[in-house]
Amino acid sequence: MSPVTAGVLQLLALIAALALAYRPLGDHMARVYSSEKHHRPEKWIYQAIGADPSAEMRWPAYLRAVLAFSAAGVLFLYALQRAQGVLPGSLGFSAIDPDQAFNTAASFVANTNWQSYAGEQAMGHVVQTGGLAVQNFVSAAVGMAVAVALVRGFARSRTGELGNFWADLVRGTVRVLLPISVVGALVLVACGAIQNFAGIHEVGRFMGGSQQWNGGAVASQEVIKELGTNGGGYFNANSAHPFENPGPFSNLFEIFLILLIPFALTRTFGKMVGSVRQGYAILATMATLWIGFTALMMWTEFAHHGPVFDVSGGAMEGKETRFGIGASAVFSVATTLTSTGAVNSFHSSYTGLGGGIQLLGMQLGEIAPGGAGSGLYGMLIMAVIAVFIAGLMVGRTPEYLGKKIGTREIKFAACYILITPALVLGFTAAAMALDTPAQSMANTGAHGFSEILYAYTSGANNNGSAFAGLNADTQWFNTTIGIAMLLGRFLPMVFVLALAGSLAEQRPVPATTGTLRTDKPLYTGLLAGTILIITGLTYFPALALGPLAEGLAS
Repeated sequence: MSPVTAGVLQLLALIAALALAYRPLGDHMARVYSSEKHHRPEKWIYQAIGADPSAEMRWPAYLRAVLAFSAAGVLFLYALQRAQGVLPGSLGFSAIDPDQAFNTAASFVANTNWQSYAGEQAMGHVVQTGGLAVQNFVSAAVGMAVAVALVRGFARSRTGELGNFWADLVRGTVRVLLPISVVGALVLVACGAIQNFAGIHEVGRFMGGSQQWNGGAVASQEVIKELGTNGGGYFNANSAHPFENPGPFSNLFEIFLILLIPFALTRTFGKMVGSVRQGYAILATMATLWIGFTALMMWTEFAHHGPVFDVSGGAMEGKETRFGIGASAVFSVATTLTSTGAVNSFHSSYTGLGGGIQLLGMQLGEIAPGGAGSGLYGMLIMAVIAVFIAGLMVGRTPEYLGKKIGTREIKFAACYILITPALVLGFTAAAMALDTPAQSMANTGAHGFSEILYAYTSGANNNGSAFAGLNADTQWFNTTIGIAMLLGRFLPMVFVLALAGSLAEQRPVPATTGTLRTDKPLYTGLLAGTILIITGLTYFPALALGPLAEGLAS
């Protein structure tokens, strides 16, 4: 069997698995977020934190709860890292430096999981399991809660109430993320991923030296790393490490976990707004972009450009022989089109155009299908923009799901889509203009520029993967990327929740013969085109200086 055929068959198997899980998981999440009942363990949590899960919140209160909870998470994780030297189970590692501790705390709370350190050489068991793994759960649950609040904004009328953040947070964690993670961790252990609290041990001596490995609760952290679209690896090699990702089946299973919740949330959206066809329209847009990017990535990496590529069957540099080009390409697109920083191959070693596809995937806003929750609310913002553009073309007041998209709503949507590009391009320009940041680049020319552009694109879009070749463990990058991650995560949430509150206050508008049908293929095409055009106009000059220049020169 040729490598191309193997890659295509793996992609088809992945699509089939996602299709089988789509309806049951989507319906389950709709029930979870619509139920008025509270399970006993959930009641214990509410009592412990002093929250009333039945109290409805308007959007300012919902936002304050999101920000307060996340700020507490940053402070706790920062303090845990700074105290690591005196904690049990630290494996002898000292406290994390202040700038790196800030960067890591911001990263994991923002669901980015950017890592400027080697996990097995810096973090002990307590920080890994009591700090990083916990944030993998709750940061994903926060994103899902904000997405559900926006969906309620479309579903409700003549009220500004969007639900209760604490109830949404706890339910998302207890009823969705935890059960799937338990089953997923067992699957990974069965595949060969490790799960223990062993210390550092020597595994062999060679050439006058020795090799040492850490143990760790890897399988349990790996599953939520992928399921929650987080991406932070227990080991520096991330999902290319055999302790995290032992073989081809575990690799395909991890890609499945990455895409599972973002795709299924479109079904949840359709159920909660009372029209599953609307959910299918959003799903079709996400799936079209994802399959298109995957096909382009496989083509660029399998294309032969010389005798070396002919011998290896494609661009094998930086890729694991356990997975090959096909599985590596699918994994790469899945992570860069979602807010998952996991990698099973060296992104910097992809072809010039392949690196451009990775960058463009993040620059779309990671909405195809995007992160756990963030993908859905990002796509719904783009849906509002697309409806507004359609309204301008026909001279009619735009409507979406029975809600008028007026001046106020379009301002919220416009602010949302402007925040991330401003962060990415602004920080990239500053880093290239200053002498100190540029010294961290391992390459010059177009590829060196791509390293900087990729770092800030990954941070501001809450992806977390790295183009590598860039020494990001400096005060400049730890601080600026940390700021970009926090602003890129929480500033957009301000406008998402403000839009949700505005929509929830409206009276539904009945559909007429002139109403744009947003559940038809025509609208799906309009939405996909809007996303590509907005992204292209925003980022094309930067891409032309980096990956496009490199790809055309090769």
